[in-house]
Amino acid sequence: MTAAIISGKQVSEEIRISIAQEVAELAKRGVKPGLAVILVGEDPGSQVYVRNKEKSCISLGFHSEVHKLDESTSQEELLALVAELNGRDDIDGILVQLPLPKHIEEKAVIDAISVEKDVDGFHPVNVGNLVIGADSLLPCTPAGVIELIKRTGTGMAGKHAVVIGRSNIVGKPVSLLLQRENATVTMCHSRTANMQEISRQADILVVAIGRANFIDASYVKPGAVVIDVGMNRLDNGKLAGDVDYESAKEVAGYITPVPGGVGPMTITMLMSNTLIAAKRRHGLE
Repeated sequence: MTAAIISGKQVSEEIRISIAQEVAELAKRGVKPGLAVILVGEDPGSQVYVRNKEKSCISLGFHSEVHKLDESTSQEELLALVAELNGRDDIDGILVQLPLPKHIEEKAVIDAISVEKDVDGFHPVNVGNLVIGADSLLPCTPAGVIELIKRTGTGMAGKHAVVIGRSNIVGKPVSLLLQRENATVTMCHSRTANMQEISRQADILVVAIGRANFIDASYVKPGAVVIDVGMNRLDNGKLAGDVDYESAKEVAGYITPVPGGVGPMTITMLMSNTLIAAKRRHGLE
């Protein structure tokens, strides 16, 4: 039986309707969520992401600012801009688009963003709160992954979840969020022995390794929920995930496509975080 497709595009649109309604209610109270995005340099992928974030802000009724800085911008200049945005009352969320030029230390910049305005969920305080299960702004892609699993109607409690990839941006935080949902989590990575055998035990399989079409049907337990976080550009120009979609969909119960799966959820969860930050800063939660 072919897997049911989990449409991140559809789920994202449903969430955005709810966000737009909340933004309209806040407007009646004189509050307009504001997001500032900082882009350093001319990375083509980053430029696309930033444009999409700006469009999303405008469509939802947010205040949007994009600060485009030259590749030669110094770390001190960037930190000064972050400090200025930290102090502005009309800005609820600050996002510095990664990667940054090599002469700028990413950690120093992330650490400089106000915890309350860290809508990427990367600040050490927010990461620490995620680890201990305390309230915090959640990293956007992992939060989107959990939302997609929930929308399948799959209860995560007691299920075996396998996460392939241990990055700070996806693998580690998504494993923590799965544990919050009372799943039993196994993490696999490049040094894992018997990865295929472990993967085939997963009721929920989340793949984020950056290797196109690496996980095929032989890694998938029949009926499993498969979430593909990968986004790889093939030689023919097409996009592919980390999961061999055509193979895996014949075994899985649910599966995300690439594109149209996890991708649309990331920016939507960013919008959700900005809304949450705005409500908290104005005491409206």
